[in-house]
Amino acid sequence: MLYPELFKQLEAVRWNMDKDIPWDKFDASQLTDDQARTIKMNAITEWAALPATEMFLRDNRDDSDFSAFMSVWFFEEQKHSLVLMEYLRRFRPDMAPTEAELHEVRFDFDAAPPLETLMLHFCGEIRLNHWYRRAAEWHSEPVIRAIYETLARDEARHGGAYLRYMKRALAKFGDEARAAFSKVGVLMASARRTAQALHPTNLHVNVKLYPRDTVQSRLPDPEWMDYWLNTQIQFDSVWENKVVERILHNMSLLMDRSFTTVQDLNRFRKEMAAKVAASAAASPEVQPV
Repeated sequence: MLYPELFKQLEAVRWNMDKDIPWDKFDASQLTDDQARTIKMNAITEWAALPATEMFLRDNRDDSDFSAFMSVWFFEEQKHSLVLMEYLRRFRPDMAPTEAELHEVRFDFDAAPPLETLMLHFCGEIRLNHWYRRAAEWHSEPVIRAIYETLARDEARHGGAYLRYMKRALAKFGDEARAAFSKVGVLMASARRTAQALHPTNLHVNVKLYPRDTVQSRLPDPEWMDYWLNTQIQFDSVWENKVVERILHNMSLLMDRSFTTVQDLNRFRKEMAAKVAASAAASPEVQPV
């Protein structure tokens, strides 16, 4: 099992909201209304760890190890929402999200293949680490800068934990896992070609609720994420390349093959898809009794 070791590792570096956030350094002159509004949107977005956890537990009922790890991931992700709300409660209570606004992002996700979902969230942690690092650079108010730096480190650790479960999946499922991971990896490393930010909170997850079936579409301002990325923190091609490089680097380590471009990974995806299809075709069909 991976859960006991991951619990110890994450417990050892867990930060304390009262002691490790420099609340006494707050500088009101460095916080604008626009910035406070963005902090609110991030707080609500982080709250969506709740439906994501419900999805993970539902779709991984046969995997108690991973499901147990969700107790740690869920706690830390909800803590992210909580610390952002605490910041607003202390310094901009008029901007704090309401319980109704938080509850709006709790909705059912359609069932999805667990391997693809695991890879999707691994890439999401990489992307969010870079978004929060950029947000910390953009903000000038000392306390919120420290908070975003803290959250970014958490997201990097979560990505590392997901990577451990991906390695376990490769040992267990072989080419099926390679095909699933490379398929999602190509998608998540191709953000330059899409009109929307590629992160789990911005993907459609419930066909019956379409088009209000993304976390972002259920925020008080559904257009907020594009504004945050493009206008506020200016997550440009240089930063996007950092995300792509991390995805390709980790996929190279995971698959024991060098991927320097998304095209390299896409060729591998096609190779794995063909192998899985050939294996399925070669397997004798189970005849009804």
